[in-house]
Amino acid sequence: MPTFNRIILMGNLTRDPEMRYTTAGLAICNFDIAVNDPRKQDAEPLFIRIASFNKQAESCGRYLKKGNPVFVEGRLQISSWGEGEAKKSRPEVIAQMIQFLRSSQPLELETAIVDEIKDGEIPF
Repeated sequence: MPTFNRIILMGNLTRDPEMRYTTAGLAICNFDIAVNDPRKQDAEPLFIRIASFNKQAESCGRYLKKGNPVFVEGRLQISSWGEGEAKKSRPEVIAQMIQFLRSSQPLELETAIVDEIKDGEIPF
């Protein structure tokens, strides 16, 4: 049976991105975005974790800051950590394309450096 895992989001960073490198030198950048439901004015936003890798991660770490609007396309993954009763999990988006949006002109896009990520390149 065929499957499809693709997610498209647009929102604002809730804090500055976190950059780190694996022991093999792979750049990883994580950040959270807040996404509002346009149909509900008073609804609480969703806070979604984004993970990017390689040159795309370096661009995100260098140019993004808290409050910046971004457009993200990727795939949904559930990350888990801990063991037993302390085991926790959360959804996160593995970004395949990130566009930086201008705050003053939300409809004009600036394209980030994009690397296509193959499943075998992600360290988890």
